[in-house]
Amino acid sequence: MIMGSHVIVYSRDPEADRAFFVNVLGQPHVDAGGGWLIIKLPTAELAVHPSDGPTGHELYFICDDLKATISELQAKGVDFTHDVSEERWGRLTRFRLPGGGEVGMYEPRHPLAIDL
Repeated sequence: MIMGSHVIVYSRDPEADRAFFVNVLGQPHVDAGGGWLIIKLPTAELAVHPSDGPTGHELYFICDDLKATISELQAKGVDFTHDVSEERWGRLTRFRLPGGGEVGMYEPRHPLAIDL
């Protein structure tokens, strides 16, 4: 029986990104051995989108008040790389990880599977 999911973020600076998830975003974690952190993520849901080009995976955080969450994270030095866009399904932005990658964050307008 499936009991969870595991997301991998590839990084040019994994130690900085691990510290960001733990210290800036405040996510609990365990040490899997040798300082290899496994970071707990909030409850998740999965969407499968069509693609005519390359395939891949993306990570998005969901929040209930995008403006307030952006302000809170900016106060902690988080660099937002995109202005908030108004989409049919919600309000969207992206922020940079210390290792150079980007993560999306949005305030949904659609029903949430995490509420099931």
